[in-house]
Amino acid sequence: MGFIASYIDLYRSGELEKRAELALTALDACNSCPHNCNVNRNKGEYGICASGSLPIVSSYAPHHGEEPPLSGCYGAGNIFFGNCNLKCIYCQNYEISQNWNVERHHIVSHQRLADIMIELQSKMCHNIGLVSPTHFSAAILKSIYLAARNGLYLPIIYNSNGYDSVEMLKLYEGVIDIYLPDFKYGNEEYAKKYSNAENYFEHAKAALKEMYRQLGDQLIYEGNVVVRGLIIRHLVLPNGLAESEKVFRFIAEELSPNVYISLMSQYFPTNKANKEILLNRKLRSSEYEIAVKLLNKYGLENGWIQELGSNEYYRPHFKENRIEPFTK
Repeated sequence: MGFIASYIDLYRSGELEKRAELALTALDACNSCPHNCNVNRNKGEYGICASGSLPIVSSYAPHHGEEPPLSGCYGAGNIFFGNCNLKCIYCQNYEISQNWNVERHHIVSHQRLADIMIELQSKMCHNIGLVSPTHFSAAILKSIYLAARNGLYLPIIYNSNGYDSVEMLKLYEGVIDIYLPDFKYGNEEYAKKYSNAENYFEHAKAALKEMYRQLGDQLIYEGNVVVRGLIIRHLVLPNGLAESEKVFRFIAEELSPNVYISLMSQYFPTNKANKEILLNRKLRSSEYEIAVKLLNKYGLENGWIQELGSNEYYRPHFKENRIEPFTK
């Protein structure tokens, strides 16, 4: 028998349903992310993410722009969630992540989200990719339970910005087979200035430790597609603003030098980045080369690097086509 997604056993035992209900009660005083807004989203109160208790699905489709062993031949079944718990001034997805007046029209029920997962499975996607799930993590858990009840069997990717709640991640243990977090900053000041994230470095470290505890540093494949493991993404920013060395040192020394890293060169100035002199240009080849050398310095040899020209074709175009938000 081939790979069986972890949540199947939790569903059969009844544990998945229990966790889903427990997660939803956390929205009474929301602590779904380190902002800890403590608003009652179940009664329509909004915190930093400007979102209620139900998820917002901006688009979904088989997606071929992820790391090769995640996209495979048929694509990752990506679901893009609207709004965000971060406010990155250079966000490439700002049209859906920071545009509540539009995204509020894309609120869906738990059952509808479950149906979307089943639909992507029927399109032969290799997995279900939850893109920017953090602020809807409670609602998503309920939808995974409903989808499992209706026959979902694909591994699930939790693709977050790294600003996650450890307590919520613990509810996802045995549910998520692939964690795909960003590790954006090694500098707290820049994280606050450019993403409105207090103590990002410390909170992201705690979240990644929990993800690593759950999945370790090995990738498990079925054929040429990853079905279980941890991959950490790091976007190189102009002028060293990501402080990549601190990020890599933490991964190598406090997680494992065998962890897989996806080093991204696709930064380009968008959203409000043109107003910041240190961010209002594309990445230089010399800056990306420094980051590659730092990977080698800390013995981080597993993973992927991008061509510098990736910033020309990994660009969202939500206005033109809400179903496939990236070009290949």
